[in-house]
Amino acid sequence: MFVLAMRSIRQRPGRFLATLLSAFLGAVIVMTFNSMHDTAGQPGVDPVSKETLSTAAGVVGGYGTLLVFFAVASTLTVNVRQRAAEMELLRCSGATPAQIKRMVVGEALAVALVGAALATGPALLGGRALLEVFQDSGQVERFVDHSFGPVALSSGIGITLFAAVGAAFLAVRRATGGNRQRGRARTVLAYAALVAGAASATSTFVFSATDAALMAPPAYGAILLSVGCALRAPRLLAAVLDRLPLGGASGWLAVRNLRERAGQLAGILMSLILFTAVATATLTMQAVESDAVEASGAVKSVDAKNLETLNFTVVGIIVVFVCVMLVNSLYAATSYRVREFGQQRLAGATPGQVLGLVGVEGLILMITGMFFGALAALAGVVPFTVARTDEVVPGEFFGIGAAVVAVTAVVTLGTSLTTARRTLRTPAVGAVAVA
Repeated sequence: MFVLAMRSIRQRPGRFLATLLSAFLGAVIVMTFNSMHDTAGQPGVDPVSKETLSTAAGVVGGYGTLLVFFAVASTLTVNVRQRAAEMELLRCSGATPAQIKRMVVGEALAVALVGAALATGPALLGGRALLEVFQDSGQVERFVDHSFGPVALSSGIGITLFAAVGAAFLAVRRATGGNRQRGRARTVLAYAALVAGAASATSTFVFSATDAALMAPPAYGAILLSVGCALRAPRLLAAVLDRLPLGGASGWLAVRNLRERAGQLAGILMSLILFTAVATATLTMQAVESDAVEASGAVKSVDAKNLETLNFTVVGIIVVFVCVMLVNSLYAATSYRVREFGQQRLAGATPGQVLGLVGVEGLILMITGMFFGALAALAGVVPFTVARTDEVVPGEFFGIGAAVVAVTAVVTLGTSLTTARRTLRTPAVGAVAVA
């Protein structure tokens, strides 16, 4: 099956570009930040610089690991679903489910190896640039030299390969069976994340307003709550669709299509929820903290500067990854519907109506993701703001929320409509003939 996997990659390399890009970006991020461990481990590094570098590597490296898994899993899931006919042919030809799993895992492993290898150079340059940022802000001494050593290489390659193999196994398992058990496990994990997130956010009130660790519980609470909502994405989407009073041909078709494809669109909705919650909560709490420090006339400590740098860095990483995940998933999901669009046009739908259908679908997905993401963000922001400033909902929340909405709208609607417009260039008869 490994030979079959290599042959599949050589014959149609385009289908693996999204996975390669996700693995490449993930490896760059993990290697870049874990090179701070190598840098901190050099002899002669002072304790303050070592703490800054180790903290950055630990926090962002952990986020990077999760993001690599989500990104690779999202692209591989779409890839496997689009190859349902190919896998059915393999089963009819005598291939067992285990052999198909080995083939898909082998493909993912080969692509991840290439992505990790390509990421080494950019990660080296990124590590040096990151160290200069810490040095320019006074968090790391100027005499500290960047080191790109075994920790960066082993973690980057190891995490990327582990994420690719694990994601491939889960993706092909969804296509070949095990849906019932997976649904139960997903439900249990979702409720566990929701309970843990609520407990973490509530524990904010245990800390004092000036406690250095005040931001940690609500931040983790918002993240866990968003993960819980993301895991329940198909059910949440179904609940929203049942209450939508949409009229017209495009609206009716959009609701019908989304209801039938709720499970397939779960990855897109998960990305939207996580992006909205984590970006809004982290940036809002950091803005509230910065405004509170400025109002008090105090000077930020090294720990406060470290936290601020990490917050902005984490959000930046999430923005990049989620944009990649959304663009890949939306492009693949929309371009795969060429035959469906052709059938609709032969049945009498105009290209404008098809575009309207795609636009309404994207709008529903976007609003649903932002709504539940905003709820998760508020569950972290409100306890933090009450404990820090005695307000309830800070004014910063609305400005940052508007920026998140703008980014989400551009990525979601822009990708869906642009891809649909390109797909509609194919004549309807030729589109229906696509296998």
